[in-house]
Amino acid sequence: MADKLQPAEIAREVLRRLALKRTQPTPENYIGLYHEIAGTTATEIFPEKSLKSLAAALPRSAPEQQRFARQFDAAVAGKNWDGLKSSLLTLAGAGAEPPQWGALFREMLQQLDRSHAGLTSSQKHEALERVLKTSAAPDLLFARLQSLMRSWAQGEVAEVMPTMVDEMTPGAEGTAKAQVTTDAGVVATVNTQLQELLAQLLEHNIAALVGDAPSLAEGARKLAADIRIARTPEEVARFAAQLKKYTYRLNFVAEDHAELNTALLHVLHLLVENISELALDDKYLQGQIAILVDLTQQPLDLRRLDDVERRLKEVIYKQGTLKKYLHDAQDRLKAMLATFVDRLADFSETTSAYHDKIERCAERISKASDIGQLSDVLGEVMQETRTIQLSTQRSRDELRELRRRVEEGEKEVQRLRHELEQTSDMIRTDALTGALNRKGMEDALEREVARAVRHEAPLCLGLLDIDNFKKLNDTYGHQVGDRALVHLASVVKDTLRPQDTLARYGGEEFLILLPDTSLDDSVQILTRVQRELTRKFFLHENQKMLITFSAGTAELGPKEAPAEAVKRADAAMYLAKRAGKNRVVAA
Repeated sequence: MADKLQPAEIAREVLRRLALKRTQPTPENYIGLYHEIAGTTATEIFPEKSLKSLAAALPRSAPEQQRFARQFDAAVAGKNWDGLKSSLLTLAGAGAEPPQWGALFREMLQQLDRSHAGLTSSQKHEALERVLKTSAAPDLLFARLQSLMRSWAQGEVAEVMPTMVDEMTPGAEGTAKAQVTTDAGVVATVNTQLQELLAQLLEHNIAALVGDAPSLAEGARKLAADIRIARTPEEVARFAAQLKKYTYRLNFVAEDHAELNTALLHVLHLLVENISELALDDKYLQGQIAILVDLTQQPLDLRRLDDVERRLKEVIYKQGTLKKYLHDAQDRLKAMLATFVDRLADFSETTSAYHDKIERCAERISKASDIGQLSDVLGEVMQETRTIQLSTQRSRDELRELRRRVEEGEKEVQRLRHELEQTSDMIRTDALTGALNRKGMEDALEREVARAVRHEAPLCLGLLDIDNFKKLNDTYGHQVGDRALVHLASVVKDTLRPQDTLARYGGEEFLILLPDTSLDDSVQILTRVQRELTRKFFLHENQKMLITFSAGTAELGPKEAPAEAVKRADAAMYLAKRAGKNRVVAA
């Protein structure tokens, strides 16, 4: 039989298996795997040092405190979990706070002297008398008096209605009856408020949602009217039965709407695919088509629709500019062709006249009898030749100028086409990481701030910065640094919620918009991103590299400018850097 493994060998094997299983090296995972390899049984470690430190800080002034401290010290010294449990239970029982009767009586006297709307002094005394008569146990009496004081403080009519509850008591008399009181006025008020809320939900919200189905909208308004006038249990039961039937009908309509949305998205997807097939050569359309295809393949989202709308508006503006230049180029080409045709016609006429004159000159030459006549004819021939030469040169220069202007227009059109192709793909995104750029960030920030103000919802801003990024660049080069930025952006986008937005703030800094999120929740979200980043390693030449970041979060104040909130998040991020990095600090 092979010798047992030594502790050092077991430790190495534990680390190897943790790496193979991709398990986090927590103390619990390490200890469990260590004992599994060693073939031993794991025993829980008694935290003697920590418990002794806690025992030294216990108060020992009162006798009860001294007794508890002695029990606690003995349990720690004996490493006795049961003793610790017993002493803590004793402390919990001794620490129960007794009812504050003095404060309750003081409040009761104040409420009796105070005037309340719809509540007379005799009604108060009558309600108090009923509570005193029907509450035998001290704890029950204290609770009912507190409830009565709260109802008086709210200015409501407190009519206490006794009910009978059987309580089993160990006496020879058998079962005694104990009366339990409820505040009927409070219950009536709460029921009225709930009825009104339900009526408003049916009348305003449900009726608006089913506006394309007039019968359902009218049914919602009728139900709202019924619940407002319901007073007896029979009327409430009748309304509940009608609401149940209405709910069934509403479910069918909701399913129809869901199927209609799915069908419309499918039709839109097919239409976009068809346009993509027809526009294979128009590269500037491919980016828009890709946006629409991506939109039709995911559930509809108002933020995504808003973002796509903004991007398409920018592309449409660029297309309008391109179309104008295309029309200008076409007009120049038409003008050049028209001029060319006109020049050809003029040239043809000029050439025809020139030939006629040359023929006449030839006849005169053949009939000439002396050198003087030949000289006159030769001068006329030279004059006509010079005239046609100037006309031809002028036409050539004009055609060259038109050609130059058309070539300039073509170059401008090509430049706009190239710019449009880039704009269609990356209008508001960072070219390296795929996150929003500064312009996209400003648009998203403006949109989220407006939405937060409109809905009175919280909005948090998180600013994160990669730890030791300069060292990474200096050691491995800027290309590896760029890949690390891409890896970080990919992990962050995969971990964030659909409504969150990631933007590259500058260099290795990223800004995250967290709508409908409190400050504490924003810290938890960024902490979850940190954990995910440590789980998904960055690979360089098959070597795992741990990328971490420090972050600061700030919640936008009611009247605070977004730039100020970003500045506070930036200050909190630097606090996280100074505190040891790889952590999140709330502003």
